[in-house]
Amino acid sequence: MRISKTLKLCLSALLLLISFSAANAQTKPVVVWNTSAEQVEDGLYRITVEAAIDEGWHIYSLEPSEFIIPTSFTFSCSEGAQLKDGLKQLQEPKKVFDEIYKAELGYFENKAVFTQDIELTAPGATVEMFLEYMACNDMNCLPPADTTVTFTLGAESAAAPVAVSAEDLALQAPETAADEDTVQAAEPVQHSNLWNSILSAILWGLAMLFTPCVFPMVPMTVSFFIKGSENKRLGRFRAAMYGLFIVLLYTVPIAAIILITRIVGGDAVTADIFNWLATHWLPNLIFFLVFMIFAASFFGAFEITMPSKLVNKSDQGSNKKGLGGVFFMALTLVLVSFSCTGPIVGTVLIESVQGGQFWDPIITMLAFSIAFALPFTLFAFFPSVLKKLPKSGGWLNSVKVVLGFIELALGLKFLSMADQAYHWGILDREINLALWIVIFTLLGFYLLGKLRFKYDSPVEHISTFRLLLAIIVFTFVVYMIPGMWGAPLKALSGYMPPMATQDYVVTSGSTAAVQAETGTSNMEGRKYADFLHLPHHLEGFFDYEDALAYAKEVDKPLFIDFTGHSCVNCREMEERVLADPRILDMLRNDYVIVALYMDDKTVLDESEWVTSESGRVFKSIGKINSHIANDRYGINAQPYYLIVDNEGNQLVPNRSYDLDIDEFIKFLEDGKKAYYEK
Repeated sequence: MRISKTLKLCLSALLLLISFSAANAQTKPVVVWNTSAEQVEDGLYRITVEAAIDEGWHIYSLEPSEFIIPTSFTFSCSEGAQLKDGLKQLQEPKKVFDEIYKAELGYFENKAVFTQDIELTAPGATVEMFLEYMACNDMNCLPPADTTVTFTLGAESAAAPVAVSAEDLALQAPETAADEDTVQAAEPVQHSNLWNSILSAILWGLAMLFTPCVFPMVPMTVSFFIKGSENKRLGRFRAAMYGLFIVLLYTVPIAAIILITRIVGGDAVTADIFNWLATHWLPNLIFFLVFMIFAASFFGAFEITMPSKLVNKSDQGSNKKGLGGVFFMALTLVLVSFSCTGPIVGTVLIESVQGGQFWDPIITMLAFSIAFALPFTLFAFFPSVLKKLPKSGGWLNSVKVVLGFIELALGLKFLSMADQAYHWGILDREINLALWIVIFTLLGFYLLGKLRFKYDSPVEHISTFRLLLAIIVFTFVVYMIPGMWGAPLKALSGYMPPMATQDYVVTSGSTAAVQAETGTSNMEGRKYADFLHLPHHLEGFFDYEDALAYAKEVDKPLFIDFTGHSCVNCREMEERVLADPRILDMLRNDYVIVALYMDDKTVLDESEWVTSESGRVFKSIGKINSHIANDRYGINAQPYYLIVDNEGNQLVPNRSYDLDIDEFIKFLEDGKKAYYEK
C-alpha cells in the first residue's frame, strides 16, 4: 500500500520541526515590518503596520486557528488615548484549503498592511503594540516571533516610521553573562545521562533487526555480497563500506542541521531550538500524535511505507558496480525499513534533545546507526551466519505489535510535558500511571496469546521466551500499582509527572493533609505557589527576588534550583538525590529554597515583566527565569543547582545532573560553610 494520508500528516509534521533548525540559520530576514503613526484629522491618529514579505514566504492572516499561529496585534493605550473601531487589514488574505490540516487557511504573500485608528484626547499619550506572527514557505516555517512597539501620539516623533525586522522578532536567548564573578558558574554540564541515551540507542538499533520490515532484508543483503565479487579482500571492503553508508545515511542529516545552526547562529540558536522542541505545546503535541499514529500502524490499522518510486529508484541504483551500488543498497535498506525504524529514530532523537548539549543527538544517532548497521555488516562479511538465523514468520509481527505498545506508553511523555508547562491539568501523575498500567497489562495478555491483532498468527502454545517476557511485563505492572496511592516509583521518575500533581497519597491522605503534617501549607503571599511546587513537600519560593529578600531576612544561604516541567533529569534528581533524608533535612533547616522553572509558559501581569539591557522584554515565568539563569549565572540548561548569598553571589561551584548523593551532601555542606565564613 502506498503512503497514506496519515503518513503525509506525520511526515509533514516531522519535516516542519526539523526545518525550524534550518530556518534559524538564515542571516537575511524574510519579513521586514515598518510601522508609523500619523494624524488623519483633529484628535484622530492612524497607526500603520506594513509587512514586506520575501518571495516564496507568507504570514498567516488574523483569523484564529487551532492549527497554525496567526498574525496578531494587541494594543494597550495610556490615559488620553483609546482605540477607535477595530484593526483593519487593507488586503484580503489568500484562502487555501490545506490538505494536511483539512481546513481553510488564510495567508498574506509579498505584502500585508494593517491599520488601527486611535482617538487622542491628551497630547503625548502612548499606545503600545504587541505583534506576534509566524513566517512560512512551502518547505518550512520560522519559529513564532513577537515584539513590542510603543508610539507617542501628538509628539513630533509619532510620525517617524519604525522598521522591525525578523531579527528583532526572532526567538532570542537571554544575553550571555559577561561578569567575571559568574565564570565559576559556567562550567560544563555533567552528562552522565548521555551514556544512558547511548545505551538506549544501541539497544534500539540492535532490536530493529527483529522487526518485519528489517529482518527480510538480511537474505537480500547476503545475496548481494555473495554475487558481488569472488575476491574476499574486495568483498570485505565493500561490506565495511556498506555498514559505513548506513551509518552516514542516519547520522549526517541530523548532524548537518545541528552544525549549520550552530555555526551560523551560535549556541543561542541551537539552544533555543532544543528548548522550543522540549517545552512548547506544538512540537510536543505533534510528537504525541506521531507516536500514536505509528503505534496504530504497528497494531495493523494501516501500513506506512516510503513512496514506491523512491524505493524502486534506489533499488535500481544498487545494480551498479563499485561503491555506487553499495551506497544504493544501503539507501534501499534505510528506505524499506522506514516504517519500523522511523518512530524509533524519532524516539532516540527526541529523548536526546531534552536538556542536553548540541552534540547529544549526533552522538546518540551515531550509536543507534552503528548498532543497526553492525548485523548487516557482519552478515556481509560472513554470509554463512545466515543459516543460523530463525526463519521469518508470525513472530516478526509479534515484535512489531510489542513495539506498538511501547510507542503508546512513550508517546504519553510528550503530552505530559506540554500539560505541565501550560498547566492544563489533563495528565496528572495518577492518570499517566493508570494509562501505563492498562497499556502494559494489555501487553502482558498479548504475550500470553489472549489478544490477537490483524496480522497475527494463532498462538497454539506459548514459548518459554514469551512466558518470560509476560512475567517481566506483569511484574512491571505490579510495581506501578502502588504509585496510584503515592509510592515514589524512582525507576520511572523521569517519565512520570511530578508527585505534586498527584491528588491523593494514601500514607497521609490528600496533598493538603501532607502539607499540614509537614508544616508546609503556609504558602500564602508567595508568588506562583498556587500552581508551582517543590518536590517532597519542601517549603520555598518560585520568584528569585522574593527568595533573596527572605534569605536576607532570616540570614540563610539561598539554594537555587533551575528546573523545568519537561526536564526528565530534574525529576530523576528529585526522586533519586533530593529525596535522601539527609539532603531533605539540610534543605529544610539550613537553606532558603527557590525553584525557578525555565519552561513555564504562564504570562505575568505587565508590572512583573522584566526588560533586559538590550531592551528585550520577558513576559512569562519561564523566560524571566531563563534570563536570570543566563544573564546572571551563565547557565542555559537544567537541572542546575546553585548556592548563593542573600545578594545573589555564588558561594561554591554549581552542580548539575549527577546522581552521587554523597557529593550533593558535600555540595550543601560546603555552601553552608562558605556562607557563614564570608
